[in-house]
Amino acid sequence: MSWDFSTEPEFEAKLDWARRFVRDEIYPLEVLDLDHATFRTIAAPLQQQVKDHGLWAAHLGPDLGGQGYGQLRLGLLHEILGTSELAPYVFGCQAPDSGNAELLAIAGTEQQRERWMHPLLRGEVLSAFSMTEQGTGSDPRQFTTSAYLDGDHWVLNGTKWFVGNASRADFHIVMAVTEPDAPPHHRMSMLIVPTDVPGIETREIGLMNDPEHKNPVWSHCEVTYSDVRVPAENLLGHRGEAFALAQQRLGPGRIHHCMRWIGVCRRAFDMLCERAVSIDVHGSLLSEKQTVQNWVADCAAAIESARLLTLHTAWKIDQVGAKEARTEIAMIKYHGAAVLHDVIDKAIQVHGSLGFSTDMPLEQMYRWARAARIYDGPDEVHRVTVARRVLRGYQPAKVPTEHIPTRRAEALERFRDHLELALAAQ
Repeated sequence: MSWDFSTEPEFEAKLDWARRFVRDEIYPLEVLDLDHATFRTIAAPLQQQVKDHGLWAAHLGPDLGGQGYGQLRLGLLHEILGTSELAPYVFGCQAPDSGNAELLAIAGTEQQRERWMHPLLRGEVLSAFSMTEQGTGSDPRQFTTSAYLDGDHWVLNGTKWFVGNASRADFHIVMAVTEPDAPPHHRMSMLIVPTDVPGIETREIGLMNDPEHKNPVWSHCEVTYSDVRVPAENLLGHRGEAFALAQQRLGPGRIHHCMRWIGVCRRAFDMLCERAVSIDVHGSLLSEKQTVQNWVADCAAAIESARLLTLHTAWKIDQVGAKEARTEIAMIKYHGAAVLHDVIDKAIQVHGSLGFSTDMPLEQMYRWARAARIYDGPDEVHRVTVARRVLRGYQPAKVPTEHIPTRRAEALERFRDHLELALAAQ
């Protein structure tokens, strides 16, 4: 399959603007210790600038209020937005809202889109994707949160874990078991649950990178649903379709994560290199030490390899769809997470105690990078997926295909006449 990563001049101009805008307008907000409400107030006029430049909600098509850029160009934009955790919100493509908007676009009714998706795209409401449960690892077949129809309402019960922005959201999209006797991948359905209905309890969870859950953009919660009643029409898609819908949501979403990781890597790499050419120890600059030079060279190669792998995956999704790019999607997840960790780690090492301190953003980046190996499925599961799909293309052989004695015997038989003629001619 041929491939092409060329970028149109018009879109490159938009990317140039985005780079300047993120650096000049969003970076300064990082050091103000803003709470969630204050950040949303300050971000509103910045969001309007993004809309004016045609970069708002770039993950959806024009008919749904987005730009229709496709995964490749969207990936290039996310590389820029990844340099600041505040940037995706300002550009209207932050998780979990972007993925939920895509879900509503894929499976929502006209009424559901009008009530939930369009306000979400306009930045008027926030959402949560309530999927994971404690103790189930990466196996959704073990989920126990359930819902049953009682007249014209669904009744929802269960506890979800690590739900992003659950306490700040206006509605949750909840995966619940509605078909307990169906095959494993067809037991669950998705329900749209407004957060103003009775029976929802949220508990904020402190994270390694945000122990006091004060982040202006993200929060994570444990959510308990106790006899929560929602109208029957709040079913998203068809009954038993949740697993398939989740796969459609999570696949392209990993492209966004991985390209944002590249942005984080580049920012950390810039700090690494700046420090290397600035500090003189033991009679020479750090940049003149072979070990540091090795780090610079290895990090540069690792970043570029992860970037190209991710862009190729994005391009393949644009060409043949996410289902046909499952191997590549899984590959970029575990490869990108490792590169993210290693680059930040080297940047901290070059800075020494300064990098370990909160006077630099590296320590916070490092703590959040640890989560990359867990969310959207642990790396170990993605490695299993890649290995299984790769190995399907091979057949067992009693004698190795490349076994030289066997190949020599076959070649002698194949070219016997030619060899005999050549021998006679001598």
